[in-house]
Amino acid sequence: MSIKRWLSLSMAAMFLFFFAFCASAADYTIKVGTIQPESHPDCVLMREVFQKYVEENSGGRIKVELYPNAQMGGDREMAEAVQLGILQMALPVTSITASFEKSFNVVELPYLFTTRESAFEALDGELGKELDKRLLKTGMMNLGYFENGFRHITNNKRPIYSPEDLKGLKIRTMEVPPHIAFFKELGANPTPMSFGELYTALQQGTVDGQENPIVLIHDSRFYEVQKYCSLTGHVFSVVHILTNKSFIDNLPSELQEVVKEGARRFVARHREVMPQEEEELIVELQNKGMKINDLTPEQKKPFVEAAHAIYEQFKGEIGEDIIALAEKVAK
Repeated sequence: MSIKRWLSLSMAAMFLFFFAFCASAADYTIKVGTIQPESHPDCVLMREVFQKYVEENSGGRIKVELYPNAQMGGDREMAEAVQLGILQMALPVTSITASFEKSFNVVELPYLFTTRESAFEALDGELGKELDKRLLKTGMMNLGYFENGFRHITNNKRPIYSPEDLKGLKIRTMEVPPHIAFFKELGANPTPMSFGELYTALQQGTVDGQENPIVLIHDSRFYEVQKYCSLTGHVFSVVHILTNKSFIDNLPSELQEVVKEGARRFVARHREVMPQEEEELIVELQNKGMKINDLTPEQKKPFVEAAHAIYEQFKGEIGEDIIALAEKVAK
């Protein structure tokens, strides 16, 4: 672990200790960290569903504290804090979890999932159960999968209808190997950089575009610095409730079930809310001046072919068995 990351985690630990000391008496405290702002569905539903259910149904024995806006660090730092037991719960994207358990990168393979329904059927079923089992050896456990939405491409040059439209464009991506390989295959110039630097990079033309779910495109105000939004839907951005396994295991059995049921209720409500939220935000982006274009199934076909062309190169890292399982259940 780097000195910078160690210092970050140490500061987080001191912060959490201070709040634990000042908190009102409860047998257990669950501190939940997220990078999202308080207005984001993740935070709203954590308060209205998870926190409310857990505190009421534990009879006050569990206190839930929410720390939004990356108060506890980025997704990576919070996942490390969960692993170390400094933080009880975080809401990272699965691409972050892949740095602890590489098989989670299977979820990042472009066009593995083409609908929400097929994604959640796989993640609630055989694929998700296998990933959850592999995660346990890291000292962490998953309490449920939800979403940020499908990832789409924005840029300032032109609408994207075909891979040819991407050739030569500098597109900011996450530092996720399948994402980078996919954009290279399309002829773009994938440029990983931190999310915090992205708005300025788009504003100054350091990169031509980026790819993210609609909710992040809107909440990050990318409509101020990007003209075109093309609904490529190339990756379904999966988020999950990551928790410290020892913390859950050490709760009395009746409180373990309260926490797990609270998580189930949060996930179910989140899945109901997000599709409608996305539809409303697409209209809002258009009202703010973005030119949005959808792609027909025929137009998406070469993107899908490019995506499947990269699967082979990740069989060693992710595991041939987990990719085969994912392809089987994602149909």
